[in-house]
Amino acid sequence: MTTTKSNTYFWQGNQACAEGAIAAGCRFFAGYPITPASEIAAHMAKRLPQVGGIAIQMEDELASVGVAIGASWAGAKAMTATSGPGFSLMQEFIGYAFITETPCVIVDAQRAGPSTGQATKCGQGDVMQSRWGTHGDYSAIVLSPNSVEEMFTLTVRAFNLAEEYRTPVILLADETIAHMREQITVPSSDSVNVINRRKPRAGDKAFFGLEEVPPMPAVGEGFNVAVTGSTHDEYGIRFTADPLVHKKLVERLNNKIRNHVEEISDFEDYNIEGCQIALLVYGCTSRAIYEAVEKAEAKGIKIGYIRLKTIWPFPEKLVRKLAEKAEKIIVPEMNLGQICYEVERVANGLAEVIPLNKIGGGELITPEELLAKILREAEKNE
Repeated sequence: MTTTKSNTYFWQGNQACAEGAIAAGCRFFAGYPITPASEIAAHMAKRLPQVGGIAIQMEDELASVGVAIGASWAGAKAMTATSGPGFSLMQEFIGYAFITETPCVIVDAQRAGPSTGQATKCGQGDVMQSRWGTHGDYSAIVLSPNSVEEMFTLTVRAFNLAEEYRTPVILLADETIAHMREQITVPSSDSVNVINRRKPRAGDKAFFGLEEVPPMPAVGEGFNVAVTGSTHDEYGIRFTADPLVHKKLVERLNNKIRNHVEEISDFEDYNIEGCQIALLVYGCTSRAIYEAVEKAEAKGIKIGYIRLKTIWPFPEKLVRKLAEKAEKIIVPEMNLGQICYEVERVANGLAEVIPLNKIGGGELITPEELLAKILREAEKNE
């Protein structure tokens, strides 16, 4: 199978993720088998050798992200994929990727946790971990697909963002989206927008500063570059006792994301200007909104929604605008309330924020359950 021409397929979400990575230029994958992400590794093991790439199974998840970081510094676009327990193991090296500004993509197909939890069931419990999982001050980019098609398109976008901002990017999927099968139209390879990291010019030496996103050399290209997880100056030289060097480094690492929230944010919205009740949704739970909104409107309810495709950095201006328009914001999640807290913080009393939570067993929030919640909240306004 090739993706050089536009074609329509009936793909599993994990398969679409793997093909999206290849379309974005990924030529190195490392992983360790774990439900519900294993099909990504299996498909990459089959497909990467066909396009001149390498797929390798490591001894664990920490090693997997470690060698992906190494492959990126060798000049390859690299990815790894896992689920909750493996994602936890990866956090130390994810922090290393942030401070060394290493572009790579980490896929977390969420299961129901904590710990081993329900390995074959869906959950959305890793939302805060994807933002705050490693230590120190950093700003994460996290994307949230809600369909097989978005497993493809957002994987491509994850690589583009990783390359553009020289940072690890997390694709926060879930068991439902990873394992479901849908029809997907894959664009021709020449119509896929692919961004590559900026390479240095002869004589460049500052690969960790002077610019918001500095150029990145590859090992073997003739540049003298030190890559360290310790605090370092713009030349990569360790400065572990100088507070000003640390401040300068960490502020730049954060600002290169925070200064571009509007460009990084991606979302779908509907009727946010004219709604009284709004929905703030993401991931698999967002699949229930379309039927629920249609039926709510048929009953005369003024309703709108925002579906976040980018969870982090959190789009504060967008959510604040929603809070200024709507009286109530319902936040459905397959956890006990994680994004809901962010909505409450940003809304800051402008609108009432109402959680709708469901955990365990992998059963999604249904359109009927969501509609029932909308109707109850609408009745309170009468």
